[in-house]
Formats: sequence, C-alpha cells, structure tokens
Amino acid sequence: MAPKAPKNTATHLRPWIASYPEGIVWDAELDTRPVHEQVLAACARNPSATALDFLGGTTSFGDLAKKIIAFAGALQRQFGVKKGSRVALMLPNTPFYPIAYYAVLRAGGTVVNCNPLYTVHELSHITESAGADVMVTLDLQQIFEKAEKLVQAGHVKSLVVCHFPDALPLVKKVLFSVVKRKDLAKLKSSPIADRISHFHTMVERGEPPTPVVIDAHNDIAVQQYTGGTTGLPKGAQLTHANIAANMSQIDKWGCGLFYPPSKVVAVLPFFHIFAMTVCMNVPLCNGTQVVMLPRFELKALLNLFERTRANVLPAVPTLLSAIARADSATAEKLASLEVAISGGAALPNEVRSAFARKSKAVLAEGYGLTEASPVVCCAALRVASKPMSIGMPLPGTDIRFVNLESNQPVGIGEDGELQVKGAQVMVAYHNEPEATEQAFMDGWLRTGDVGHMDDEGYVFLVDRIKDLIICSGFNVYPRTIEEALMNHEAVEETNVIGVPDEYRGEAPIAYVKLRDGKAVTEAQLKNFISDRVSKIEMPREIIFKDALPKTLIGKLSKKELREEYQQSKASS
Repeated sequence: MAPKAPKNTATHLRPWIASYPEGIVWDAELDTRPVHEQVLAACARNPSATALDFLGGTTSFGDLAKKIIAFAGALQRQFGVKKGSRVALMLPNTPFYPIAYYAVLRAGGTVVNCNPLYTVHELSHITESAGADVMVTLDLQQIFEKAEKLVQAGHVKSLVVCHFPDALPLVKKVLFSVVKRKDLAKLKSSPIADRISHFHTMVERGEPPTPVVIDAHNDIAVQQYTGGTTGLPKGAQLTHANIAANMSQIDKWGCGLFYPPSKVVAVLPFFHIFAMTVCMNVPLCNGTQVVMLPRFELKALLNLFERTRANVLPAVPTLLSAIARADSATAEKLASLEVAISGGAALPNEVRSAFARKSKAVLAEGYGLTEASPVVCCAALRVASKPMSIGMPLPGTDIRFVNLESNQPVGIGEDGELQVKGAQVMVAYHNEPEATEQAFMDGWLRTGDVGHMDDEGYVFLVDRIKDLIICSGFNVYPRTIEEALMNHEAVEETNVIGVPDEYRGEAPIAYVKLRDGKAVTEAQLKNFISDRVSKIEMPREIIFKDALPKTLIGKLSKKELREEYQQSKASS
C-alpha cells in the first residue's frame, strides 16, 4: 500500500504551499467517508432538489436515493452481491449509471467500469480479470450485443438491462419508441434471455439492502482498468478512502465551486476516472446538479448551456478545441460558463488561446492518472494561474521529480519523472504483483511523466517517458514539436511519434490535420517551426491526414500512428 503524505508542511519541502490561492490549506483534514454514504447524506439534506438532468428529463435527490437503495437491495438478494463481489457497469452517461454505481457500493460490491465502445475482446479481458459475474448495461442494440456475447462466452454470468427510453423525458420517450424502436435489442428473443434481469423491475421491488460495514482504507470501491496502450489493461484497485480523499481534495481546491447553485456538465463518460470523480462524485456528494449528455455533440452541448445555464465544464483538450474553432460556439451561447477544467491529455497553448477568445471562463489545466483516483495537480479554479502549467499539487498531495538515469530526486527547474504520494494513491494492481512493484519507487507512485517544478511550486510537464524520442543521444519530447506546429494558423491537430532512424537511432515524425479550407506544404511548415525547435527536434517527415486517431475519450493517440507507420514501411 502506498503511504499517505506526511504532515510536515515546511514550505522549503513543498514550495507550492506559499503559492496556494487564498483560503486553501495543504494539510486540511480529508473526508474519507465512503462515497455512497456521502451521496445518500446529500440526498437526505435536500430531497426535492434536482440531482440529474438528462436531455431535459430530471431526477431529484430524493428519487435518486430511493433507486440507489432499492437497487442495492435487489443486487444483494438476487445476485448475492457482498464485499468482494465485482459488478461490471457498461453504460454511457444516463441516470442509470450513478444509480447503479452507488448501489453496487451500498451493497458492498466493487464497481468495474467497462467502456461500451470497447471491442468484445477488450471487454472479455476486463470482465474475466475482474471476475465480474454480473454486468449492468443498456438495451440499445449496439451496446447490448456486446454484453450478450460476453455472457455467451462465459465471461459474465448474468445481465441487468436498463430500458433506455426510461431515461428520457416523456415526449422524447414517446418519439424514441416510435422512431428509434429498431435501435432497441429484442431481449425476449435473445439466446441468453433466461439470464437477463430488468433494471426497472428490480428497483420497483423496493427491497431494502442489509447493512454492510465498510473498511474505507482497505475495501476496494472501484477496480479501474488502465494501461491498455502498452499491453493488456491492468486493474487499479481504488479503496473507498482513495476515492473519497480525492473528492475531498478537489472540493477544497474548488473553494465552493462544486456546490449549489453550480451545475456541472457531464459530457465526458462516467466510466472514465476523470468524469467519475469530477463530473459525478464531487458535485452529487455536495448536493449539486449534474447535467448529462450521452456523448459529445457540439450542437447538443451548446443547447445544453443555453437551456440549463450550467457553469462548470470538465473537458478534454479536443473538446475544448472543437468549441474554440466552431463559429456556432458564440460568446452568448457560452455566457453561463465560469470554469472549464481540462484533463486527460496535455492542453496545447494554441487551444488555450483560441478558447480564451470565445469565453471569459477560467480555463484550468489539471493532471492526474487512474492510479491516483485520479487528480494530482490542478491550476487554480477561481483565479488565473501560470500559463502552460498544470498548476500545483492538491491538498494532502506530495510530489517529487526523479532523474531518469540515477533515480535520485532533482532540484527546482530540473526535468525528471513526476512521482506522487497521497491518500488518493491506489493500493495495488489486481493480481499483478510485479506491475504493482514496478509502479512504485520507495513508496512513491511513478507516473511515467517527465517535467519539473519552478521555485514557486508550479508544475510543468514535458512529455511521457514512453513517448520520449532519443535522437543522436539527445532527448526529444514530442510535445515541444507539437506546440510549435500548433502555432501555425493552418494546423488544427498534430501528433508526433518517434520512429527508427539508421543515422540518429530515432527520429520524430509529425502527423498533421489541417483546418478546413487551409493549405500548407511540408516545407512551409518546417520553415515555420525552424526558429521554435532545434535541428535535432525538426521532424524528419510531416504527414498530412484528414483525421488523426483518438482514444475513446477523445485524446489523440500515438499507438495507432506507430502501428500505421510500421505497416506502411512494411508494405513499401
């Protein structure tokens, strides 16, 4: 188990403390009560307030609590869910997700998040590794058919299926039933019909759950799979205290931002650790409304802002870029937005500047990883922060930078691997003792990210260790080249990878997507960045593409580009 951060608050050891925004204390006591207890307490405080808004259909905190409790009871009685039971959730953002999530925890079980866009092969690995006997999913055919195959293959024993139209407001429910009926799976004719239970009938039974005593610091609340870009995903085991501690850290950092009358937009998927914590757990446990979209569509998001006047938007850089570049995203439509929090990937300075021209909202870049529940650092949410910085460590979080060769801590301003200690750090990877051992160094969580801290405690990241390119013995960081290319007016997106080079060992290759209606040649782009990057950093080749591959939450992906490059060289 990773040790907790020590209580010594000496500013020479933690220079960021002196730069903390007013009112934030580093060693404030963290609330580690299990998240389901906190959300049920919030429901009891103000049962008539709106907890969830899904496409205009609303759920009050009182109704949310009733459904959580009823579903928890049904999971216990029907499936024997108890401490140690793994329950898989394969759901997009709908009211079903928070109900199922908190109900599993209330029943004593562990949530295993499954991305509905994953292939059956990827889902098979996760469910088999976790030992999840029960999966909660939707009756949308596109999603259900994957769950059905998992049951047929023996990776999951039983399904709880939610009826998608039940999540919609009345008019949309009727329209969906008429126009989109073909999108729904025919459950009665499914070859696994005898192993399907219906969510609504389980909730309607209203069976109260039996009490479960949770050991917050040892019982696993969420087993979140991560690291699939370099092999099979590993299950990061996050205790109830890990998740609650990170919620408490974010809450203190927000200085009241996540309390009513705020409304938090959940367009990022709850099955991703960033959205699970920042878009769902933190606001709901504070009695704050969450406004959901099942997926990102610009028009729907802009309509959401106009309809709900939501003021907090957790996002990934590609989403912010789409807003910044869209003519339809006017200042008037974004007028309610006060704070946008960028996470999941590095935020290019060009996107930051373009977004600032559209909205007066504070744009704060944060940083985290699944193994830290996930947030480690964040720029200030109420006041301006240093440009290009991921901000400072959250309260109760310690960080250090370690030399990549000597493994010794480096000084202020020197680049090294970012390492983390804190109450939010996972206990281990599930059934992966070697990977767990490699994930820590002297009790510090290794992030695999390279960066440094300035003398005021602001953190700056350079790149991922695995993305580092060694050119003629020199370290070349793709992000440096990407930032230079993004400054050109014709460039919409770019991604840089390292490839084998007979002379230099490795060389950078840049992939570029141009903005609509813009044109530029490879020679012109190289000339443009010649005063921004060194000769060592200059891309050997710039390849133009109509679209760049992205991960399922919208991060630009280097994995597919490396595979594409290898295939193109093999075929030639």
